[in-house]
Amino acid sequence: MTYGSAMPPKATVDLSGAAQTMLTTLYLKALDADSDRPVLGDTFARDAVAGIDYDWSSLGVSARWSPLATVRTAQYDRWTREFLRRYPESTVVHLGCGLDSRVFRVDPGPAVHWVDVDFPAVIDLRRQVYPERDGYHLLASSATDHEWLQRIPADRPALFLAEGISMYLTATEGTQLLRAVLQRFPEGEVQIDFYSRLAIRSQRMHKLNRTTGSVLHWGVDDPAEVAAAVPGLRPVRDVTFFDAETFQGSSRLFAAVGGIGRVVRPVRRALQYHRYAFGPTD
Repeated sequence: MTYGSAMPPKATVDLSGAAQTMLTTLYLKALDADSDRPVLGDTFARDAVAGIDYDWSSLGVSARWSPLATVRTAQYDRWTREFLRRYPESTVVHLGCGLDSRVFRVDPGPAVHWVDVDFPAVIDLRRQVYPERDGYHLLASSATDHEWLQRIPADRPALFLAEGISMYLTATEGTQLLRAVLQRFPEGEVQIDFYSRLAIRSQRMHKLNRTTGSVLHWGVDDPAEVAAAVPGLRPVRDVTFFDAETFQGSSRLFAAVGGIGRVVRPVRRALQYHRYAFGPTD
């Protein structure tokens, strides 16, 4: 006799290089969701971890490090919601989406056209762990292949989200990508994070990069550099990891480190979250 229904098979992972880093990011978000003081509270990430056949302990990370992922993501969630309040009929393009569940956390209205873009293997894994929803689309493409831009209608304001990918591009690849976005869409925002040049130079200190074999390239010290390289891009706001509103909810360990980080400029500027506008000015 059979009791109940069989559990669905877990998703399998076949990733390499930079794409592997998304597993650590996902796991840190899941650990945060199970903590007593979550910064992000991403229950979708927790469910995704449970649905993937992977030895998560092999990543060698613990909940104490979760703010490294959740502070940034929570900050961009805030900015995304602000953009959608201003442009309720818009397009959101999340490039290098990995296994981030932002479309489900933010839960945009029915007039929003949301597109998640990443490598084919990543998109295949997303299809296994996240459900479909109205107005939500997946595109399998490399960030440096601009052909995917032509597959997205450019008839409305657009938010271009690039979280956690700039450092894997060269400066030439990154600026060419941003120029292509501005050429394609009439108005909107670019929200993108950067490592400083010093942080890029110290990449050998990053255990994750040594483990995956990924290499970091593009470092930025000030939003003015990006605006100068991409005509039409206007800096709106930039905060660092330690300055972000969402940092205030992080652990006591990071709160203590933040006291030092805000004073020592090279440390303070190591992780930066930028917000730019483009198109007609008000």
